[in-house]
Amino acid sequence: MADVSSDRSQKRSLFSMIASLPGLLIDLVKSELDQLKQELLRKLKHAGIGVGLLVAASVFGFFALGVLTAAAILGLAVVLPAWLASLIVAIVLLLIMALLIVMGVGQLRKGTPEPTETISSVRRDVRVIKGLKRRAAP
Repeated sequence: MADVSSDRSQKRSLFSMIASLPGLLIDLVKSELDQLKQELLRKLKHAGIGVGLLVAASVFGFFALGVLTAAAILGLAVVLPAWLASLIVAIVLLLIMALLIVMGVGQLRKGTPEPTETISSVRRDVRVIKGLKRRAAP
């Protein structure tokens, strides 16, 4: 008699485990989506602050560049004709601009907003669900 009741309790626990599986999977998906949101928000926040600081620096740089350009032209105009001094300063400024563009594009390529942490976590979850690996505590 004890064997029959223990078999029923084992079957009930197995059935309850199977019944709770969809809920657990839904909780897992919600958890992964929350992690994705938090990771993207964190990365976008840092990117937004960085862009804001670069814009502020660019505004000050723009005015400083105007003053320095005028000073360079006036300084070269002492030994060269004014048009030649202006042309030399303009060429130097264009070379600096090209260098900054190349460096900026390189930096933008490095900072992809791909949610790498969430992707690796989802891959681990898929492996655990398939039974290939035990999930470690987060």
